[in-house]
Amino acid sequence: GAPDLAAYDAWIREFAQGLGAGAAIVILEPDAIALSDCLSASGRAARFASLARAGRTLRTANPQVRVYFDGGHSGWHAPAKQAAALRAAGAAADGDGIFTNVANFHRTADETAYARRVLAALGGPATLGAVVDTSRNGNGAPAAGEWCDPAGRALGQTPTTRTGEARIDAYLWVKLPGESDGCSGAAGSFTPEYAYALATG
Repeated sequence: GAPDLAAYDAWIREFAQGLGAGAAIVILEPDAIALSDCLSASGRAARFASLARAGRTLRTANPQVRVYFDGGHSGWHAPAKQAAALRAAGAAADGDGIFTNVANFHRTADETAYARRVLAALGGPATLGAVVDTSRNGNGAPAAGEWCDPAGRALGQTPTTRTGEARIDAYLWVKLPGESDGCSGAAGSFTPEYAYALATG
């Protein structure tokens, strides 16, 4: 919602100050990289530079913060394409890895395999890892084109940083269960009926 990138940079600096000194995981701007094809080349370069600055700012403010950049999801861009965009946005130099599946439904096994392919194509330190959003992927993806609070979805694996999977740093519920896409309720609002449907599968 920032009016321009300078205002966004200022917001990030304030956000970084608010993180304090404890451990934290930052999921940096879902869709900001995967959806960047809609921008002009100059607009994309400016956005990527801003994301790189954000990663540096957050990690400098608190060395215990882990910053993850937008990796899209397994049903979207090819790993090499997503990795190229991530590299341009500073993910390898200014982040701790990538996140996938935010607000989406793809199964955890598909996402972990995809994340590893993106990380391999990204290069960079071997310490780079991935976070997978499992908040509503328990039944996998709905039919193509169904994205707005689709029926028949379920909660996925509960949040943990002990995944037992190489290079997969955490499973998190990034999209809060019950938070509407805009069909079961106003976009971003909590819908008890939708939360119940996810909980009961």
